[in-house]
Amino acid sequence: MILSIESSCDESALALFCPQRGLTGEWVHSQMALHREYGGVVPDLASREHLERFPALLAAAAAHEDYARLTKIAVTRGPGLAGCLALGVALGEALAVARNVPLVGVNHLRGHVWSPFLALHAQAPDKFWDNLAPLLPHLGLLVSGGNTLLYLLEEGGRLQILNQTVDDAAGEALDKGAKLLGLPYPGGPLVEKLAVGGDAKRFDFPRALGEGSEKATTPFSFSGLKTSLRYRLQKMPPAEIEAAKADLCASYQCAVVDQLIAKTEILFQHSLLGPKIKSLGLSGGVANNQVLRQAFASLAARNSVPHFIAEPRHTGDNAGMIAFAAWADPASTVTATPEQGFSFDPSLTLA
Repeated sequence: MILSIESSCDESALALFCPQRGLTGEWVHSQMALHREYGGVVPDLASREHLERFPALLAAAAAHEDYARLTKIAVTRGPGLAGCLALGVALGEALAVARNVPLVGVNHLRGHVWSPFLALHAQAPDKFWDNLAPLLPHLGLLVSGGNTLLYLLEEGGRLQILNQTVDDAAGEALDKGAKLLGLPYPGGPLVEKLAVGGDAKRFDFPRALGEGSEKATTPFSFSGLKTSLRYRLQKMPPAEIEAAKADLCASYQCAVVDQLIAKTEILFQHSLLGPKIKSLGLSGGVANNQVLRQAFASLAARNSVPHFIAEPRHTGDNAGMIAFAAWADPASTVTATPEQGFSFDPSLTLA
C-alpha cells in the first residue's frame, strides 16, 4: 500500500494505491482561485498554501481504512517549484519516520508518462503487465504548461525523448494567448470554452511543422504562434477583437492542436524509430482539452493503433500518477536512506 504526495506546483494532493486494487483514495486541494488575482502561480503563496492544506488532507487520508496498511511513502522530488517540492519531501520524510516505512522520490514527468495506463491497471490489476506487454513500444505525447515532448516507452520502462519544445510549452502558449486576449488566469481552459462557438479557419496562425525530410526532427515551437497572435491583435481595434474573440480562440487553439497532432503522426510513421509503435498515449494538463483529446483519438483511429489518454483527474498535478509510477516504474524513483534523505530537484528532466 503506497501513500503518495504531490506538491510540485499549486496542487496539494495525496493518494493511496494498492497494486492488487488500484487507487483506493485521492485527496486534492487546488490553489487556482488563490493565484487567479495575480495572473499566475506565485511560488511563495503556493508554498504557504501547501503548508496550510496538507494537514487536513492527511487527516482525511488517515481516516481511510487502507491507511493503516501503508508499506511505502512516495513523494514528488521534481521537477517543480523549489519551495513547494521541499514541503512535500519534508512531509514524506516525517511520515516515513513516523510509520517506519520506506520513502521514495518520484520523477513527476515519469508520473505523467504512466498516467494513461492507470485505467488499464484498474480494468484488471492482476493482469496489468500481461496486458501492457503487447502495447510496447509506446509513443507518448506529454503536454502541460511547462513541458511538451514526445517519448518512446519500451519494455522495462526504458524511455527515449524523441522531440520536445525549444521555447514555450503548449500549455504556456495557450495561457499567454489568453492573456493577450484579456482573459483571466488560468487562460487555457477559457480559450477552449470560447473556442466552442468560434470558426477555427477564420484566422491563419503558424504551425511550425518544418519542411520536407526535416519534419520528423523539427522540434515543437509555440513562441512564434504567440507572437503572431500579438501582431494580429495590434492591427485590430478593441471592438473588433471582442466581436471576433471566439474565432480568435478557435483559430489559435487549432494551431496548437494541429502542431501537436501533426508531429506525433510524423514520428509515428517515421522509419527511423525502428520497432513498430504498438500504442499511443496522451498525458499532461493540456491533455484535458477536449479538442486535443478528440484529435488524438482520431489520429490513433486512422493509424489503426490503440490509444490511452489520461483521465481528466489524472492529467494535471495529481498524486495518483505519483503512486502508480512508484509501483510501476522503479527507474522513476530514488530511495531515501534512514541516515540521509534525498534532495529534491526543481530542474529534474524526463530522461
